[in-house]
Amino acid sequence: MTDPSWEALSQQAVAAAGAVYFLAMLSHLVEWSLLRKVPASAEVARVSAGAGGDLALDESGTSGSSGTDETHERRVLMAGRLGLLLTWLGAGVHLVALVARGMAADPNRVPWGNMYEFTLSGTFVVAALYLATRRRFALGWMAPIVVATVLVLLMVAEIWLYAPVSPLTEALNSPWLVIHVVSAVIATGAFTLGGITSVLYLLKERAAAKHPERTTGYLARVPAPAVLDRVSYRMHAFGFPVWTFAVLITGPIWAHEAWASYWNWDPKEVWAFITWVVYAAYLHARSTAGFKGRNAAIIALVGLATLWFNFIGINFFSSSSQHSYADASSAVASPLD
Repeated sequence: MTDPSWEALSQQAVAAAGAVYFLAMLSHLVEWSLLRKVPASAEVARVSAGAGGDLALDESGTSGSSGTDETHERRVLMAGRLGLLLTWLGAGVHLVALVARGMAADPNRVPWGNMYEFTLSGTFVVAALYLATRRRFALGWMAPIVVATVLVLLMVAEIWLYAPVSPLTEALNSPWLVIHVVSAVIATGAFTLGGITSVLYLLKERAAAKHPERTTGYLARVPAPAVLDRVSYRMHAFGFPVWTFAVLITGPIWAHEAWASYWNWDPKEVWAFITWVVYAAYLHARSTAGFKGRNAAIIALVGLATLWFNFIGINFFSSSSQHSYADASSAVASPLD
């Protein structure tokens, strides 16, 4: 295949992935709409949302819950499984788009040369991490939000961030590109999932305080605040050392190789460090002062805001960053991003 053919394949795969993610989101919305008026009892909650997305049938072929129609439950089960299948399919097509993007360059390279490509990679990691941790942490309740987040960010990338395939700049043409950006993308995906969980924690806590007797609706099937708090902590605890490796080890090494200086007080460098400080404070407070719950969730969201501002905002609002190699549509994720 020629380079233009690979680029066309990448664009088609992105469009196809967006369409599949959209269908997955619809399937999960149908799943939750069917559950909207069903009480979130221990048995019914296992239909899909509360325990990983599978309906727990007893030996008689029913869920064991009184007053719940078996056909209705099977519809819920079918919608949830279809949504999960489509999410897997969307992630697979998403991966094809990334591989084709790298193959479209001459010479072939990793698909991390600009903001558009970094966004494609970051959204793929969010979807992949969700699928990888879904069963372990029983994250079926997170499905519609994760899929919607990935879909929206893909749309943003296509509409505002798209840049044609081009060779890497001299500063980016380094083995450290792979090491640094892989770690940064993985940490970004973990922090994003942790941020989503923190948002749900705040919503769940508020709903529980205002309507403690409510047993129907989406939030009624979201796990208890203590469970959400624990899941958020685990996501952040995983992402933080990876982000540390990206920001404080590989980033400075690559910066020294590219610019003969480990630290230049570049806006991206400063905001990457601010993000590191916020998450370090979050984890330190959690481990030493028992700083849990609402305050921890707010700090986590502040960290997420600094993370995404560092990624997108600096490229649009700073004209002095060494990390903006062209304009905002082709600014790159490079040393200390």
